[in-house]
Amino acid sequence: MNWILLFLAGLFEVVFAFCLGKAKDSIGNWVYYWYLGFFISLCISMGLLIKVTKTLPIGTSYAVWTGIGAVGSIIVGIVFFKEPMEFWRLFFLFTLVASIIGLKFLSN
Repeated sequence: MNWILLFLAGLFEVVFAFCLGKAKDSIGNWVYYWYLGFFISLCISMGLLIKVTKTLPIGTSYAVWTGIGAVGSIIVGIVFFKEPMEFWRLFFLFTLVASIIGLKFLSN
């Protein structure tokens, strides 16, 4: 169950990165709505991370959380913000995913 919560925490990290990107491109009152979404998803992500670190190792939890956020943010950047999809970027994204999976299997 804690691994599922950790995965959700990582997804909410992706959501707050997405909200930051949308706020940057918005005008008028929409900027404040995106910042509100950022703040809410940040609180949920941190709250879930705090919860899972009570039973999972802090180093593993934090590494997996940031890894999910990094991978998700890169994918969101490519899909929604038209960031470049280059070979080396995808190569290192793959190695990051492999490292996250490795940490999961090495964790008790």
